[in-house]
Amino acid sequence: MSEPSDLKRLISASRLRLSRLSPFFSTLALHTPFHVSERVPTAATDGQAVYVNPAFFEKQTPEARDGLLLHEVLHAALLHVPRRGGRDPQAWNVAADIVVNGILVRNGFSIPEGGLRDIGLERLSVEEVYDRVAKDGKKRRAPTESDLLEGAPDDAPGAGEREGGRAKSQAHLEGQWRNALRAAADANEAAGQGQAPAGLEREVESVREPQLDWRSYLWRFLTRTPVDFEEFDRRFVGQGLYLETISGQSVQVLVAVDTSASIQRQLLTQFLGEVTGILQAYPGLACDLFFADAALDGPYPLQGGLTIPAPKGGGGTDFRPFFTTAERDYNDWPHKVAVYLTDGFGSFPERAPDFPTLWVVTPGGKLLDKFPFGETVRLLA
Repeated sequence: MSEPSDLKRLISASRLRLSRLSPFFSTLALHTPFHVSERVPTAATDGQAVYVNPAFFEKQTPEARDGLLLHEVLHAALLHVPRRGGRDPQAWNVAADIVVNGILVRNGFSIPEGGLRDIGLERLSVEEVYDRVAKDGKKRRAPTESDLLEGAPDDAPGAGEREGGRAKSQAHLEGQWRNALRAAADANEAAGQGQAPAGLEREVESVREPQLDWRSYLWRFLTRTPVDFEEFDRRFVGQGLYLETISGQSVQVLVAVDTSASIQRQLLTQFLGEVTGILQAYPGLACDLFFADAALDGPYPLQGGLTIPAPKGGGGTDFRPFFTTAERDYNDWPHKVAVYLTDGFGSFPERAPDFPTLWVVTPGGKLLDKFPFGETVRLLA
């Protein structure tokens, strides 16, 4: 469908207003392709472009147009489409709308009519909001139709790009938006307004955070020799030096899974599958598994072919019981390491343990540089 000249003019006017109001938001808008679509009731995004219903858009006030466009731009730039993963689409859309609308209001913009608000949740990441909404079971008024699309509407450019084609370009798409966010932060900082507008710091950092291959990182961490651990130096992390064999020097691996973080079964299976693969490859490693919220459940000896026991928990998060148990009950193991799968929000020990720790942090969890000790890596599919 051809782009109506009136729609182009109105979008250009909105971009001009944004340039006067916010270097950050105007830069993101300049990086966003806008297309007309009568298949969407108001506006929507597939993570690559924003699609606007021209009849609806023309009826809005200038302020409402700015807010509507920015709502979709933020969904796209903050990767709310690919970040959904296997989560429930409607509940994820509700969580993403709560976060985006909170950002818009705190920065003086209008939100779409009937837009969802939750002042108590909107400062969290979308993943955290999703987990809270799912856990408390509240009935929230959701949009009649999601504005986070699987692909372009069939009357818009790019129609027909569905899962098969999109998967191949996902890394490229994420790289594009990270570059756009970097440019927006630079423009905002050059204008003396900091790196990001109010409420965006957490979302921007979660998107811009360096993406490491967590599987390779886990292998390198668990297959260093006991001497490597004793002479541990962070400067050498990432150089790819790991064991070809472990002969005669056993290492006890203690794995903890945070069951208060609503970790998806898929992520848990993926993580523990990688751990068991390493154990099978290196017989010198022994492993005990724990589940932890405010209390501790375990240990469960983790061997190849083990059926993962049903996680127990659901309470608040406290990391201290695990580290207390590790130091007390495994004191006779001269070489032990800990791996903790968590979102990172909880009570930490007052002092670091005397053994190496790797925090494997779930999507949307605590920023990696905010952990008080140990190494950190983000768990991504």
